[in-house]
Amino acid sequence: MSGALNSVAALGALFLQFVSALGGFALLLAKILARTAAILKRPRLIAAQVHFLGNHSLAIILVAGLFVGLVLGLQGYYTLRRYGSEEALGVLVALSLVRELGPVIAALLFAGRAGTSLTAEIGLMKAGEQLSALETMAVDPIARVLGPRFFGGLIAVPLLAALFSAVGVIGGWLVGVALIGVDAGAFWSQMSDGVDFWNDIVNGVIKSAVFGLAVTHVALMQGYESKPTPDGVARATTLTVVAGSLAVLGLDFVLTALMFGDT
Repeated sequence: MSGALNSVAALGALFLQFVSALGGFALLLAKILARTAAILKRPRLIAAQVHFLGNHSLAIILVAGLFVGLVLGLQGYYTLRRYGSEEALGVLVALSLVRELGPVIAALLFAGRAGTSLTAEIGLMKAGEQLSALETMAVDPIARVLGPRFFGGLIAVPLLAALFSAVGVIGGWLVGVALIGVDAGAFWSQMSDGVDFWNDIVNGVIKSAVFGLAVTHVALMQGYESKPTPDGVARATTLTVVAGSLAVLGLDFVLTALMFGDT
């Protein structure tokens, strides 16, 4: 009996911890959005963060996009060949990347590369009392430090996802057309006819923007709420990858059901 009560108590504690974390997440997001006007008055800070976060992830995004495109081209060709539809390889590769793999994998890589960097940076600033020093000088750390990084990540992830998808399409072309011998005209024409701008490309951009918001905010929150110790910063960095990745995968299911359920 006591064991069952202990299990219920543990589940209750986990639920309360989850609700508390969710409330803190929403509260910090509301604080950042409430300072949007002040943040947008410093576009150079946002541009610097877009450049910083994009450069941190660009190399791994391009390499991963190329290899994902190569694998999609190879596996897609073997699958379509069973049904005599090799010419549809282009639309298969493009839709897989634009709708799903581009936004998701780009966001996951962003969480592991730039997200951890954001968490460590904010956590070290907190441990070094730099955020407290800003408050002492009447400078709002949320508007000055967190806000530009938030909007920088929100802009950087869709750009990285677009590059991922573009390089992936090139990888699919290399395997399907250059190596296997699929007709190049059929590859590009079916891709052009089968990919819709609004239903596929725009929805993919929206998904990547939502993923960017979630991952960037998780990274900032973990750094902002971390304990000001080396162990606390290290733990926050690990939680950024775990929580950010789970958020991307969970949001991906919801957004896919809403956007592509009728197509």
